[in-house]
Amino acid sequence: MTNVFDRMIGQTAVIADLSDAARAARGLANRLDEHAAGAVSMFGEADGDDDLGDPARSSMTHAWLFTGPPGSGRSVAATCFAAALQCQDPEVIGCGECRACSTVMAQTHADVRNIVPQGLSLSVDSMREIVQVASRRPGTGRWQIVIVEDADRLTEQAANALLKVVEEPPSRTVFLLCAPSVDPEDISVTLRSRCRHIALTTPSTADIERVLVDRDGIDAEAARWAASVCGGHIGRAKRLATDPDARAQRESALGIARAATRDSTAYKAAEDLVRSAETAAKAISAELDEAETEELKTALGAGGTGKGTARASRGSAGALKELERRQKSRATRVGRDVLDRALVDLAALYRDALVLSMGAQVTAMHPDKTHDTTRPMASYASPEQLLRCVQAVLECREALEANVKPKFAVDAMVARIGLAMRATDRV
Repeated sequence: MTNVFDRMIGQTAVIADLSDAARAARGLANRLDEHAAGAVSMFGEADGDDDLGDPARSSMTHAWLFTGPPGSGRSVAATCFAAALQCQDPEVIGCGECRACSTVMAQTHADVRNIVPQGLSLSVDSMREIVQVASRRPGTGRWQIVIVEDADRLTEQAANALLKVVEEPPSRTVFLLCAPSVDPEDISVTLRSRCRHIALTTPSTADIERVLVDRDGIDAEAARWAASVCGGHIGRAKRLATDPDARAQRESALGIARAATRDSTAYKAAEDLVRSAETAAKAISAELDEAETEELKTALGAGGTGKGTARASRGSAGALKELERRQKSRATRVGRDVLDRALVDLAALYRDALVLSMGAQVTAMHPDKTHDTTRPMASYASPEQLLRCVQAVLECREALEANVKPKFAVDAMVARIGLAMRATDRV
């Protein structure tokens, strides 16, 4: 295994910043250990020693916010940083070989908690429980670390609960939050102000292609195609290169552009798109649900014999019902995410046609569709028409976030696209 930061693709400047911070944190941890008898604050000052911690304060802080577009590797960066903070190698920061690095990257380290919202949001009760556990002193590592993936799904109450502990952090606790952007829609302004911001960029096509070939052993031609159409999302590039269902779903989404121009095909295409997203979500959720259910049943004594097993079975109904509720919420979230990805693809297709019609020299998001779809579309429709199509897709995404049923939202979208493409803007 190589250095943990090698997993961050195309983020050279960020890696340098995080390495410096991890190095500063190591020195700060040693100072805290040496002055454990005194009242030493992690990022404040020690009693009787006003300079303690000052050299590290500019590089290391107790709360971090990793932002970047989907696929840029926000959670990967946070996990790599957590491994570097816990790394036991005396010389190398984030060596990737020691037990601390290995367990953090495998998400099994006792002092690193990965919080991944499974449902539509992360509730205040869950956050309070997380905060309480995170406030304890670390057991084996230098720091107690909490990684919150998709921090944009924090409810207002959950964000406030997290804010309280971020404002007055325990001396050995570090919070690593991941969100799409610093927009108030994604992260509260107050919480954002308490964090050091790390902005990730979208990896280049060449970087993604190299990873697919070198790390995943994917054929060079397939890797090149997948890297060019994945929108900078490394995980999606791998799925497109290896999963026929992922490729079929992309084709279904892009097919909306042609189908929406005719009433006879528009609504069937919309129905097929929603159905394909639901099918993909069910497949993903079913695999997770089965393992979770069996694990809980075993923990509750299902299949056991002897004294006490009957009582355990009688008391298991409530726990199983709560698990089913969480699984249902997760399935809804997965379905939305799958459909949203398809809509992003569709918006990017109209964007490609728009920039072609305007004569802009920019890289296409769907270069494989230039000749048979985007170029004819750019010749047929005016920039105003194409812009309305983009707006229709974006409004559909907003409707889905507002809990509008997918069928209604997508039907409304294809209706707007049809109207836009039949308009007479072009002279």
